[in-house]
This record gives sequence, structure tokens and C-alpha cells, in this order.
Amino acid sequence: MADALRRHAGPIALALLVLGVGAAMLVGWQRYNRDYIVSMEDDGSAVTKIIAEKISGASALRVSQLNGTIQSTAQDVRGFGWLKSDQVVKMPYSVDYFVDLSGLTAADLEWNAQTRTLIVNAPDVRPGKPNVDESRRTLVRTNGVFVTREAGEELSRRTSAHAQARAEASARSPERMAQARDYGRAALGKLMAAPLGAMGYGDARVLVTFPPERKDDHRERWDVTTPINEVLANKSQQR
Repeated sequence: MADALRRHAGPIALALLVLGVGAAMLVGWQRYNRDYIVSMEDDGSAVTKIIAEKISGASALRVSQLNGTIQSTAQDVRGFGWLKSDQVVKMPYSVDYFVDLSGLTAADLEWNAQTRTLIVNAPDVRPGKPNVDESRRTLVRTNGVFVTREAGEELSRRTSAHAQARAEASARSPERMAQARDYGRAALGKLMAAPLGAMGYGDARVLVTFPPERKDDHRERWDVTTPINEVLANKSQQR
């Protein structure tokens, strides 16, 4: 048996290599077709259509949203410095904030029986990717003696990239993150209060903490004696 495997090891390895290369080429072609091949009508005109789409599940809870209007600028220089152009764009944007609950376990929940307080040590709030709505631009001003098509496309790309970066920086600022955590605290508090009420703990208080707050050694602590999953299990048995 071992001799037979050794004899066929070379052909098997070659076949696997061929399959791997073929799969990589197929994936590369699919991406190229998705990103660069233009779909056409029978008359030769380009058509508006969905090229690729995918739906997936999510375990993150959206807790707040940042909305605003952003001004973005860009410059372009071509023709050995003779062709200079710039562009200013104003458009609305939004950023969603999420709390990923997929990793939340019973170890992250603490119960204080004396004060009837549930402490939720939640993962931190995370801002999502900024959504810059270029279809609702309120201002597009392009300056330049002669703006080539390539320069115009590059200006549009740069203003979009600058807007994305500026919106992300604003969303991650300490002030915005603090506000998002406040909204996250309220959202998680309501989420956790529902099962507590169903189990007969309607008067319980829910306290949500995030990692930056838990790093403070002087924050208020509670004498936790019983994990919350055991408390709820005992309550179910009593019923």
C-alpha cells in the first residue's frame, strides 16, 4: 500500500497543482469580469444591471448613526505642470455604529443579587464604513484652464477617497465614540432588560460597560457572587 502511494504521489501532486492553478485562474477571471467587463445590450449600448451580489448574516447590533455633510477637495497636475485643476464637492454622509454580540458569553455578564444589577461587559462600539452619498451631491465645482477626461476622473476619485477618510476620522474621534457608547449603552440595556423581565426580574438594573471604561482600575465594582446564567437557571427551576 505504501509503495503504491509513493508511485502515485507525483501524479497526485501534479493533479492538485493543476486544480489549484485552474481555480485561481477562474477566481481571477470572475473578478476581472465583475470589475472591468461592460455588460452590453443587443444594440451595443451599455446596460445598468447588478453584476454581483451577496447576502450574509450579521451578529452586530446597530446602536447609533452619525449623519452630516462633508466638503472634499482634490488637485491634479498634468502636462509637466502646465495643466492644473482642482475640484470641490459637498455631499451628505453617514456612519453606523455597531456592537458585535457574537462573542458575548455568560462570562461577560455579572449579577449582583443585593442591588439586583446585571453588569454587561460588552465589546466596544465600532464604527462601520462611511457611506458617502455621491448621488446627492449639492456642489461640484471644478476649476482649471483645460481639464482632461482623465484629470476629471482622477479628481472625482480623489475627492471621494478624501471624503471617505475624513468621515472615518470624524466617526472615530473621542467625542463621537463617547456619544456612540452612550447610545450603545441604552440599546444593550433595553436588549438585556427584556429577558430579565420575562424571568421575573423586571425591577433589575442593567449596567453596560465598554473596554475603555473597564481599563480604569478605580471604576466602581460590585460584589458578584453568582453568574447570571446560574441565576436565570435557578429562576426557571423555581417556576
